[in-house]
Amino acid sequence: MLLSSYAQGRWYTAPDTDTGTPLLHAVTGAEVARISSAGLDVAGMLDHARRVGGPALRAMTFHQRAAMLKALAQYLSDPGRKQEFYALSAATGATPADSALDIDGGIGTLFVYSSKGRRELPNDTVYLDGPPEPLSRRGTFAGQHLYVPLRGVAVLIDAFNFPVWGMLEKLAPALLAGVPVIVKPASQTAYLTELAFRRMVESGLLPDGAAQLICGSVGDLFEHLTGQDAVSFTGSASTALRLRGHPVVLRNSVRFNAEADSLNCSVLGLDAKPGSDEFDLYVREVVREMTVKAGQKCTAIRRALVPREYADAVVEALREQLGKVRVGDPAEPGVTMGALASLGQRDEVRHAVERLSGAAELLQGTLDPGSFRVEGADPERGAFLPPILLFGGDPDRDEIHTVEAFGPVSTVLPYQSAAHAATLAARGEGSLVGSIFSDDDAFVRQLALEAAAHHGRLLLVNRECAAEQTGHGSPLPHLVHGGPGRAGGGEELGGVRGVLHYMRRTALQGSPTTLTAVTGRWMPGAARVEDPAGVHPFRKSLEDLRIGEALHTGTRTVTLDDIERFAASTGDRFYAHMDEQAAARNPFFDGRVAHGYLIVALAAGLFVDPDEGPVLANYGLENLRFTKPVYPGDTLRVAFTCKEKNPREAEPYGEVRWDTEVSNQDGEVVARYDVLTLVAKRPKPGADDGPGS
Repeated sequence: MLLSSYAQGRWYTAPDTDTGTPLLHAVTGAEVARISSAGLDVAGMLDHARRVGGPALRAMTFHQRAAMLKALAQYLSDPGRKQEFYALSAATGATPADSALDIDGGIGTLFVYSSKGRRELPNDTVYLDGPPEPLSRRGTFAGQHLYVPLRGVAVLIDAFNFPVWGMLEKLAPALLAGVPVIVKPASQTAYLTELAFRRMVESGLLPDGAAQLICGSVGDLFEHLTGQDAVSFTGSASTALRLRGHPVVLRNSVRFNAEADSLNCSVLGLDAKPGSDEFDLYVREVVREMTVKAGQKCTAIRRALVPREYADAVVEALREQLGKVRVGDPAEPGVTMGALASLGQRDEVRHAVERLSGAAELLQGTLDPGSFRVEGADPERGAFLPPILLFGGDPDRDEIHTVEAFGPVSTVLPYQSAAHAATLAARGEGSLVGSIFSDDDAFVRQLALEAAAHHGRLLLVNRECAAEQTGHGSPLPHLVHGGPGRAGGGEELGGVRGVLHYMRRTALQGSPTTLTAVTGRWMPGAARVEDPAGVHPFRKSLEDLRIGEALHTGTRTVTLDDIERFAASTGDRFYAHMDEQAAARNPFFDGRVAHGYLIVALAAGLFVDPDEGPVLANYGLENLRFTKPVYPGDTLRVAFTCKEKNPREAEPYGEVRWDTEVSNQDGEVVARYDVLTLVAKRPKPGADDGPGS
């Protein structure tokens, strides 16, 4: 089978005259597929994405794109399709558990980004970054940062070890941002990426031009990149350096994110003696990270840092557990570690271990394929290695901290103190992840704060979180994935942060009224509009409310009796509300003051319309600030303004944010906050009368 690329809305297969590069089964050595992109019009793919895919995605709101991701995840989750993915994944050498990390992990990332898109992003096409910035004394000139989608293409270049997750963890935030993608998987396992991508196309859920696929070389694609494009790369540091240094990338300031080599470490705490919970957790984690995906994870533990006095016990425990690992064909019952992705990858790991063995002692495992047991497969034809454990008696040797064996290999390094452990951790020159196993929070704090500058993520494990922690080597969509230095210097995922990577932040300056019109969110100082007929805003459905529509309420005078009754009913008898002399000694007050929450309650009594109607519920307050004391005898009034609307796509209601400004008889603002409500949409034609009608 010659793999196909998906370009400009159709599948493209290289001409028959080009036989392609053979891709071999990691276990049997048989040919799985061939790969070639000869004759592929990559410039046309970029143009198609910009002209067709980009406008289609940008016409959708964040919530609509999020719904698209959810539907795509549900489509890929179909048991029949997943079974198809799992069956082909076995050709990569993956066990069922390995395949779950890749396939289910990738689909799960789609679900997470769908949820975050609906919960954390507006039902709009722009994202506002922070509150407005006042820029003038009288408030007629202001600034606002906002994000808009890049007008280019996200080129997603993935590594061989995660052919499904690697694609989907980049694709999800890019599409949610409104930017079309071109996926370029690593050749060795591209057959699995191509299958998953083919099913995505068959779903019909993606707009034309939103996603395209290159199986094979990218050709001259980089020659056609612009400053509106982005490249997200996962792979070796040497390849990242070459691509990042491409003249077009440099000249056009193409956004480039790299996730590269990483000599990750895991530290056993000084308190974690043999027999402790943390000791046992540590041993299990090191073994797991050595054997999952046959150690082919950019987040795997390469350096196991342990207190020198526990080193022998750690080595003994690791050797015992590693001795139980069964290597072979993942289809064989009982096999716990499969093959590496290719014979070439196996040979690279062998070479790296040979270099490491000059600085560390080989304790367990072998490089000779004929000297270890392989179950259900030919060790000469399959890309097999056993788990390989080394011991660096001199933990300061350079090779240990510079050579990465990208396979089932880890080196135990003894350290003397927390400061020594921090120094060794930093010797990796930038890592994707580090972990600390300790029940001594003082030790964890000292090491974590020192190591944080050198790591993209730190996992802190003790007995309290043991049952629910997700593991050293598991990037999560909610948290950033990336690291400084040799790890690439980039960031992926991280929730909404991953979405913003594919968007452009721009600063707007102008009058508050103009900025309100541009951003779709009312800001202080902008014009307020009252209903000419005097209809209360709570009587209006979501569609009929206008941004900037305001209600100026009547007044309410605060009395000493109000304060006394509020204290009696709530139990809040803080001295500033109850003791005139004590309150007067407070540097902020002249005497007894009203409770802040009394002010909020009285304000609600001024702006709320009590009858049944489109407003369904109040679900919170945000940004509450009390800016001036309220004394008995002060008179309050409220300016209540529709600030922002967010319709929910699949619900008969939406969210409305109201700017609530409470002022006193002198026009001084005493409190300001946002009220959040759920407001019904107009009833559909033919629907029964009811709230919102």
